[in-house]
Amino acid sequence: MTKVIISGGGTGGHIFPALAIANALKSIDSGIDILFVGAEGKMEMEKIPAAGYPIQGLNISGLQRSLTLKNLAFPFKVISSLTKAGRIIDAFKPDVAIGVGGYASGPLLYMAACKGVPSVIQEQNSYPGITNKILAKKAKLICVAYDGMEKFFPRDKITLTGNPVRADILNIADKKREAAGFFGLDENKKTMLVVGGSQGARSINHSMLAGIKKISDAGVQVIWQTGKQFIKEAAEATAAINANELKAFDFISRMDLAYAMADLVVSRAGASTVSELCIAGKPAVMVPLPTAAEDHQTKNIMSLVKHQAAVMVKDADAGSTLVDTALSLLKDEQKLRELAKNITKLALPGSAMEIARQVLSLAATNNSKK
Repeated sequence: MTKVIISGGGTGGHIFPALAIANALKSIDSGIDILFVGAEGKMEMEKIPAAGYPIQGLNISGLQRSLTLKNLAFPFKVISSLTKAGRIIDAFKPDVAIGVGGYASGPLLYMAACKGVPSVIQEQNSYPGITNKILAKKAKLICVAYDGMEKFFPRDKITLTGNPVRADILNIADKKREAAGFFGLDENKKTMLVVGGSQGARSINHSMLAGIKKISDAGVQVIWQTGKQFIKEAAEATAAINANELKAFDFISRMDLAYAMADLVVSRAGASTVSELCIAGKPAVMVPLPTAAEDHQTKNIMSLVKHQAAVMVKDADAGSTLVDTALSLLKDEQKLRELAKNITKLALPGSAMEIARQVLSLAATNNSKK
């Protein structure tokens, strides 16, 4: 039996690609044994078991950017996580270890390499973080979503696969009527989907709040994922103006239907979101998170902008221009068609299956050497 560990998480942007890879592996080899490793207290500890896979947690978190007492505990968390990751590997005996990003990836892939387990890095962004640059030295395979990654990784280890996306997003063409019923909206009216990632986005949420009356007056429907911390404020604001066509949710479980309903998407520029937009073929206004490591979200969106495949609004300008930019685009049918056409050209829809095939090939090679 082939055994695979998949490590990482922290946000939906890491969790959903990880699940897509796991499901692709299962579709090829139904008998495969898959174990997830995540970070204690993070959303993967809930989402992965809900998807039917076992998970073990490491007591690991990120280093805070500001001076704080929490950073004093960081070295101890790293040591304890490395120790536990080693024990997990010894007990599970994986044939391959995959890292999808997030706090747990580093310790798990490092210990896998130390114990002779071949490791695979799934680098989602156009600019990798320092952890993956370090791990790349011992990785057997690096699956990337963008051209030109040989600037950061050994060329002979790179394979261009794209980023895996949720399987239900691969075919949304015939789902608009179902989507309208699900969200209680009119399928013939212009609809804006607003998402800031699985946990929401402060600047996007506040921009929406400031422009909510303007959006309502324009007759535009909205599906708005706010994150848990902002849902109360958003719900009160929509209720205050009796905006029944502005639907606010802390989390959207049916993103396939949200994309199917959308004429325009307003979002952050995380790697998974970019990949989903390419697959869904949706015009987008993107607001990159300026505090993202190495400013990778700006680099992600620029890979679309240079192909006239998306519109960028800087985070600092969102409050004054985001809503107006989105409403203006919704009135410009020709521009919407152009953006949709160009972003669709950048899609790599077979990513999860390609990564799965590469992983199983690596596992077979590793087993033949035992």
